[in-house]
Amino acid sequence: MPGERLDAEWVRSWWEQADAALTKLMQSFAAKHGFPPGGKAVMLATDDSHQATGALVDLTPIPSDLTTLYWVISEASLPDVDSGYFIHPPSTVAEHFCEYGPAPIDSESIALVFAGDGGGHLFAIGDSGQVWKSTTASWFDDFDVAAASLQEFLDQLGQRITNQL
Repeated sequence: MPGERLDAEWVRSWWEQADAALTKLMQSFAAKHGFPPGGKAVMLATDDSHQATGALVDLTPIPSDLTTLYWVISEASLPDVDSGYFIHPPSTVAEHFCEYGPAPIDSESIALVFAGDGGGHLFAIGDSGQVWKSTTASWFDDFDVAAASLQEFLDQLGQRITNQL
């Protein structure tokens, strides 16, 4: 898959599958875990999120796969999938970039933090297309490769949702 770009139709299909799995998960969550689930949502992009994506592109060069993702999905909040997963909206990515700069990944000329987990670890996508995960709950520590591409990252996230059914 190296060299391939994320396809908007693929992202839309991933969203449909994730949404269906999340609906099933919500229906059985309380009985399985003994407490109600937190709010779960994978939000489709809106005109506002498209404008925020445009502002992010104007702020800094961003990997094209991230632009494609944000053209279809504006954000995700999955607090009860494993320890939690959160794809930040483009406006938050821009705010974080202005405050903290790019993730410090030596092999990437630019890496934008676009997501996090419930343990405070951050996910960044580099201009190579690889997705990186911070080794600690810090913006400034090391990052290790978490997925070869954003599509692989989303596949992994989808599998985590399915595994909880």
